[in-house]
Amino acid sequence: MVRYPSGHGLRRNTSLNSAKRPKRNIQYGSRGMSLEGRINESNHYYLTRNKAIIHKKPTPIQVVQVDYPRRSAAKITEAYYRQASTTDYNGVYKGYYVDFEAKETTNKTSFPLQNLPLHQRTHMQQCLEHGGIAFVLFSFKVHQEIFLLPYEYLMEFLSKETAKSIPYEFIKEKGYACPTGAFPMIDYLHALDQYLDDLK
Repeated sequence: MVRYPSGHGLRRNTSLNSAKRPKRNIQYGSRGMSLEGRINESNHYYLTRNKAIIHKKPTPIQVVQVDYPRRSAAKITEAYYRQASTTDYNGVYKGYYVDFEAKETTNKTSFPLQNLPLHQRTHMQQCLEHGGIAFVLFSFKVHQEIFLLPYEYLMEFLSKETAKSIPYEFIKEKGYACPTGAFPMIDYLHALDQYLDDLK
């Protein structure tokens, strides 16, 4: 503590300071890594330990215009998606072809189906028809829970229901909880192992 020559320390009038300062509405939701970032880190963890080979699929784009501010630097200023993307990730695990989509919501009670477009659903269905494993990782931010929902369960739901969203309770009941932590950040292979055990 700094003291003045008289021996007294600096005294602050905290009541005035707090009255003048407006209260800030602090939101902590965006502090951590994104769902995609956490999955990418988990995939790297699996790859370096030779557990699985799973990668994020690149989204094909058509570059239309490029600016060259310097000879050594190029900046894409206009580009378009060539086609609708299929799913986020694919790879191989224990001899199985694995294909999945990762979705996150702040909704407490359901996941809106409009966020899982028809072309992605069609792609996952085709993967199943060819003997692959397809699923969706659903992250419910409010509950801080992530579930692996095999696509066949989602197909079953869609064939019976005309709802515009998938209830949280359905995903929790039919899906497999993914442990979260540091290594890996999202252990979705643990959930996938449980699903594979149930198939035996």
